[in-house]
Amino acid sequence: MNKIPLFALLVLLARVAAADEGMWTFDNFPAATVKEKYGVPIDRAWLDRARGAAVRLSSGCSASLVSGDGLVLTNHHCVRDCAQSLSTPAADYVKNGFAAASRADERLCPGMQAEILTAIADVTERVTAAAAGKTGGEFVEARDAAIATIEKEGCSGREAKFRCQVVTLYQGGRYSLYTYRKYADVRLAFAPELQTAFFGGDPDNFNFPRYDLDFSFVRLYESGRPVASPAHLRWSDAPPAEGEPVFVIGNPGSTQRLLTADQLETVRDLALPETIIMFSELRGRLIRFSEESSEHARIADDTLFTIENSLKAYRGELKALVAPNFIATKREADQRLKSAVGADPKLAASIGDPWAEIAAAQADRKALYMRYTYLESFSARSDLLGYARSLVRAAAERAKPNGERLPDYTDSRLPLLEKRLLDESPVYPELEQLLLEFWLSKLRENLTADAPATRLFLGKESPEKLAAALVQSKLGNVTFRKTLWDGGQSAVESSTDPLIKFVLATDAASREVRKEYEARVEGPTVRALERIARARFAAYGTSIYPDATFTLRITYGKVAGWTVNGVAVPPFTYFKGLWERATGEPPFDLAPRWVAARGKVDDTTAFDLVSDNDIVGGNSGSPLVDAKGRVVGAVFDGNIESLGGAFGFDEPVNRTVSVSTAAITEALKKVYLQDALVQELRRP
Repeated sequence: MNKIPLFALLVLLARVAAADEGMWTFDNFPAATVKEKYGVPIDRAWLDRARGAAVRLSSGCSASLVSGDGLVLTNHHCVRDCAQSLSTPAADYVKNGFAAASRADERLCPGMQAEILTAIADVTERVTAAAAGKTGGEFVEARDAAIATIEKEGCSGREAKFRCQVVTLYQGGRYSLYTYRKYADVRLAFAPELQTAFFGGDPDNFNFPRYDLDFSFVRLYESGRPVASPAHLRWSDAPPAEGEPVFVIGNPGSTQRLLTADQLETVRDLALPETIIMFSELRGRLIRFSEESSEHARIADDTLFTIENSLKAYRGELKALVAPNFIATKREADQRLKSAVGADPKLAASIGDPWAEIAAAQADRKALYMRYTYLESFSARSDLLGYARSLVRAAAERAKPNGERLPDYTDSRLPLLEKRLLDESPVYPELEQLLLEFWLSKLRENLTADAPATRLFLGKESPEKLAAALVQSKLGNVTFRKTLWDGGQSAVESSTDPLIKFVLATDAASREVRKEYEARVEGPTVRALERIARARFAAYGTSIYPDATFTLRITYGKVAGWTVNGVAVPPFTYFKGLWERATGEPPFDLAPRWVAARGKVDDTTAFDLVSDNDIVGGNSGSPLVDAKGRVVGAVFDGNIESLGGAFGFDEPVNRTVSVSTAAITEALKKVYLQDALVQELRRP
């Protein structure tokens, strides 16, 4: 990325976006803008059908219903963990793919839940009233208690089939209750081979031209039967045309476009550099582990892919933040909004100077960063450690009233936590030991050997020796986990399991730094951001869109290539290019069935394509939809230039990368011989 322009002055200048930018909520879609720009009428019926077909997966991805029998289209990398969990040394479904011979052969994806948004309600007044006048940790507790109550009331008596979630929008300027129809029985129906879905590997990741058939299908079940889904998206065998308007419907994970300049400086100078260093080291350890044996390569594959993907994204984000004038431009935008507030004495009196409060909170954020990261928020990616902490905390939190619990353990969230804990999934002790060693070594390194927390967590043990003892845990056994879950606090506190004992001994310290962070950083920051949001609403209304929150959004755009250093990048690749790009050597080698497929598929079929829709991580698996409401692709990536999308949108060069449904159909028919699946997709 050569430079970051003013991102079409987007929210930084707080006006309606002129470019094809914006991750719009379904209750505030700019239909008039789309009609004026593209001549496409998007009415409430169109939006309702699209919303009803959009699926959010607990794997952190998006998806869509594409048949009347609960068939769901998503990306291969969104079900990679599922395929890994179902695999054995003798049957590697990640490497070789998975195709259910019949619906009876479709396999449950452990821990995966699918959710479809059914309703949105504004609950801002209830949340803000509950926390009015409170500051610091008291504010966080009051806000979280109100949210827990609203979520419980919203789905009372319907918990078996519905999930209620209060979503924070506009950095606390609005709170909305999202109600989801949930499906806990999600089964893998089809996935291509890894080498086909991720052709080109890490070198091609976030690049274009691409030749990735990054798609898979899962199916939703209820009471042992496929779910009836009449509100699905119709399937198109043909790709869209260049310049044609297209829409992405999905759940973008997280953006920071509404943060202040001071917050972005902390991200630039501390959070991103530290994360990149940590992920780089973990990547190296995982590569070394994978090189030790083919089995190590198999069991580490999903974790390594996730780390490499995240690392490349974080590097792109940092490149955006260090671009000349980026922070200065953001600071000018902050000042412009402050001036607008100052011009209205009544508004100024109610808003105060939240920018100064946020700036002051950055010192506390920096002071607490390492302790909070390694004691509370850092994910070691260890399944065993995750099980242990969930069981220990769930036992303690479930004994409290719903409104007094940590947010992850309220009644609205416990069913998914229970599913993740109690679904059968393999645990690999060798990989677990590597991950625990890494976490413990980085804790000691960053907190120092003499820190009280280091002495508490490690005692006199080395990270290697302690990790070796902890992986003797029996938490890899689902029956054992169920015994502790059902037994509650008494069962957990009397357990002799080494990891349970470890978490019991250290959890008070983790909770303490969490509470301190809430009092000194989160509480003051959110209170200040709420007032900045009020200032934006006063000045600009809802002509701006909220930051992404892994909740359902819709973006509009068109099929379009772009220009890099004077060279035009066309918007499509075709099957012909796959054979030309293949070298026979990893990561540009073809899976065996694709070596044999040359001459069977139509070389002129559109493979992957790009559009100028506004996306970020979490949009993986989102349907690319045409103006008629037909699915024409599945989003699986962005280009390198789009990696600054966490902080802004640059229409000339930011691109969404999708695999075309035309390519999926061609592959299913002529390479995988999945005639029944093709017939199902083509049914109206």
